[in-house]
Amino acid sequence: MARKNRSVKKTGGGLKFWGRHAIAAALANPSRNIKKISGTRDAVASLNLPADISVVYCDVADLGRMIPRDAPHQGLVADLDPLPDIWLGDMLDQAAETGRPILVLDQVTDPHNVGAILRSAAAFDAAAIVTQDRHAPPESGTVAKAASGALEIVPWVRVVNLSRALDEIADASYWRIGLDGEGDQFLSTAMGNSKLALVMGAEGEGLRQNVAAHCDTIARLPMSEQMESLNVSNAAAIALYAEYTRKQEN
Repeated sequence: MARKNRSVKKTGGGLKFWGRHAIAAALANPSRNIKKISGTRDAVASLNLPADISVVYCDVADLGRMIPRDAPHQGLVADLDPLPDIWLGDMLDQAAETGRPILVLDQVTDPHNVGAILRSAAAFDAAAIVTQDRHAPPESGTVAKAASGALEIVPWVRVVNLSRALDEIADASYWRIGLDGEGDQFLSTAMGNSKLALVMGAEGEGLRQNVAAHCDTIARLPMSEQMESLNVSNAAAIALYAEYTRKQEN
């Protein structure tokens, strides 16, 4: 399979993560290069640190000045490098062996939403999330904190062109379902028996027309008329749960 749609990182030379879950997960990820841990003595003592990682002991006020204001650092801040780029084709080769679903995000730019989606993707055994490089947040401490460790577990593939990526996903025998409140069938009906790529649009704007045109079908989640829509991270969790239970029942 051709290797195209590679990510182009825009995160600069280094990142800062904060919080115990995000940092413990980064320490457990062999693909992550951690350069320094800063923290209180009690918080650092709670980690199983390799001997080659630099440790700087700080008080709470010093840690608060290293990261965004009011970020819940829990006594720990890590300096680390972004994860290596992931080729879409490589991810598809690996996912094809398991049939696990792929989640494609169209212009979902809020880092808290992307972090929450990563957490749901880990919980419901998704193979990866795929985003367009220009219309998604960079890897960051905010994403890592919201993901609660899932950033280190779920591959995040960034592509230049989402429509071309959807074509490549179709070539790998995935059934592409766009989620939209105006879909003419429910997700449960649209799923069929194929491997699934679930395509989610941003809140408000929804799926762009060209992205929707590269889906095999458009479906909606069953919902009470009392609410018009759901937050995209909530909708993603429900869609992934529906696919996860479908596989468990088969």
